[in-house]
Amino acid sequence: MPIDPIAFTRALIDIPSTSEHEGEAAEFLDRELTGLGFATKRQEVTPSRFNLFASAGGRPRVVINSHLDTVPPWFASSEDHETIYGRGACDTKGVIAAMIAAGERLLARGIRDFAFLFVVGEETDSIGAKIANTAFADLGSEYVVVGEPTGSTFARASKGALTVTLRFEGVAAHSAYPHLGDSAINRMVAAIAGINAADWGTHDVLGKATVNVGVVRGGEKPNIIPALAECDIIFRIVTTPEAVLEQLDDIIARHGGTIVLSRGNPPQFMTVPEGRDSTVVAFNTDVPWLGNLGKPLLFGPGSILDAHGANERIAKKELLAAIDVYESMVVSLLEGRVS
Repeated sequence: MPIDPIAFTRALIDIPSTSEHEGEAAEFLDRELTGLGFATKRQEVTPSRFNLFASAGGRPRVVINSHLDTVPPWFASSEDHETIYGRGACDTKGVIAAMIAAGERLLARGIRDFAFLFVVGEETDSIGAKIANTAFADLGSEYVVVGEPTGSTFARASKGALTVTLRFEGVAAHSAYPHLGDSAINRMVAAIAGINAADWGTHDVLGKATVNVGVVRGGEKPNIIPALAECDIIFRIVTTPEAVLEQLDDIIARHGGTIVLSRGNPPQFMTVPEGRDSTVVAFNTDVPWLGNLGKPLLFGPGSILDAHGANERIAKKELLAAIDVYESMVVSLLEGRVS
């Protein structure tokens, strides 16, 4: 009997799988995919975490991928007539359910030149994708279909991302005599003003780069001039990480700041199946870290605007429609019908 995608989504949501705690969800998918006739293989990422690879039995020309982890906090599933709610509903447990339902249909049609790859850690450091990219470099796949909530429209491009930690050092002193100290927080505030005022680039397709100062840390007590301050920033970039880092270093150097941590990737450009509409997205995915698996596609039901929120959701109608898209997509790719 075919799986029920709605029930499957809810069952998967009801398994907490925040980053670094994906094990139970991976175990669930292993059992379900084995029961459907897929040959599964666990790929260790850490002693307590693993990616799951599931082959349909043929040459895996198309790899269908999404991530097992969610952001915190976890909350259980619920539903009404039109919508499924819960952590991971659209990012990406409903996506996974649609993918697996499509895979079941493909098997029934005798199509076996595809495989699933579900990875850990996308919401943090993409460690699962990075390890899979190395381990499966010789797999021979031609396309990797990455599932994220793109509003059921293929993404032809996505902005890059760059996360940095900045540090500012000052001189501690009694707050009654501020002239004897040098506030690291004041240095950081001035640098942040410069960062927010700067032009980080514009691209004809991707639009304007953006920056968000998401976390600030500093100081000890109100009556001490702070000797240390730090902030964590993420850029949504349209150039390269190197270009942004060079510009950033120039700005913060004026205020005595240093870059103590950085990680990121440039913008990505994806393949679109023949005849399909496409869009451009600003969010980051595992696409940059799966290049060895073939040409990337990015597609999934649900809205990124509903992801990570207190009322995360996915429309049932959209989830069910995505099954048809994933099924026809694999057929199009195997037949070489791409834009």
